[in-house]
Amino acid sequence: MSDQTIRIAVRKFGPFESALQKLWDSYCLETGCNLKAEMVPMDLDNLHNAILEKDGLKNGDWDIAHVVTDWLFEAWKTGGLEDLAPYINQNPPDDFPDGWSSSLLGQQEFGEAVVGLPFHDGPECLIYRKDLFSDSLELQQFHERYGKPLQVPQTWEDFKTIAEFFHRPKQNLYGTVFAGFPDGHNTVFDFCLQLWTRGGELTDDFGNITINTKAAAEGLTYYRDILRNKQAVHPNTIEYDSVQAGMSFARGEAAMMVNWFGFASMCEVIEESTVKGRVDIAPIPYMQGNESASLNVYWLYCIGSGSKHKQTAYDFIRFATNKQNDKLLTMEGGIGCRVSTWIDGGVNAVIPYYHKLELLHQNAKSLPQKANWAQIAKIIDDVVLKAINTDIPVEQLLEDGQQKINLLK
Repeated sequence: MSDQTIRIAVRKFGPFESALQKLWDSYCLETGCNLKAEMVPMDLDNLHNAILEKDGLKNGDWDIAHVVTDWLFEAWKTGGLEDLAPYINQNPPDDFPDGWSSSLLGQQEFGEAVVGLPFHDGPECLIYRKDLFSDSLELQQFHERYGKPLQVPQTWEDFKTIAEFFHRPKQNLYGTVFAGFPDGHNTVFDFCLQLWTRGGELTDDFGNITINTKAAAEGLTYYRDILRNKQAVHPNTIEYDSVQAGMSFARGEAAMMVNWFGFASMCEVIEESTVKGRVDIAPIPYMQGNESASLNVYWLYCIGSGSKHKQTAYDFIRFATNKQNDKLLTMEGGIGCRVSTWIDGGVNAVIPYYHKLELLHQNAKSLPQKANWAQIAKIIDDVVLKAINTDIPVEQLLEDGQQKINLLK
């Protein structure tokens, strides 16, 4: 690896890749930096492997990496992350920390250390086709069939009913689409949402991961049933990760989905979208008698502890997260993290629900910070996949998964 090259591990996603290239080009033009940037897009498993399992952040393979919050504790405990606090104290990002919601600053703080700057945000939410929900013929037909008005679903039971109503394979329209790809993320996030929206928690009073609970069993049963429901769900659900599910929705193939806010925003800015101007968002459904919940997972720019270009790396991510560039990322198809972007008039003119981000953060939960979270997530992922693909009772699956979690160190 050349000393004149700065290497960046990138979460594979077209808008991330195009925005990052524009940001680097602008940075070099403004500062005269003569380093070359090698940007390597990777899917989730390969990214985790490259920066953590192979110690890529610690041994200097990567100067900068996109790191998701559920990997942060592992990355910090294994010595892979540079503490940015000294750099921030000397030359803070514009309007730091007040320019960001507190919900996007806490997870990267370990004592006095700060190990990343927010890159890409967007809690999970219900994303739906507002044109379908307001169509007079759809309203009439739904009322005739079910004897109640067609409304954006608030409960999981209504979600199932409406998904079945809009499921029209001959029109290449499906009721909903999930991200069922087994990568230790998508199904795990869905498991947590089903648990939380039934009043359950992922940890006990002592902070231990606990999945063999009544709420977990009820949530997993519902999830098994809905993903198997061929009268409601996109046929490629099991093969899709969150990006592919989001692209499917943008192509007009689903009436609604639970996914990251960014995939609603993407519908308004990418060329492939056929639903521009016909999308809106709402809180995630819940089991009657409980409350909605969302998941606060976000991506950060982090600097590897083994980087030979730490000062340049910091100067670049400081530049990349300023107001102008946070907005650029948003208009490219990512989700800027600054409050100024959320309320920007130009952004909201293009993405009219962008200002709702702040509201979504109010009921968003975070995953527990565990150094072995990747192992825990794989176990939960396996439990969910077995629920989808076998008829083993969910209570048995959860108990088996709990025993495996209890054996982890």
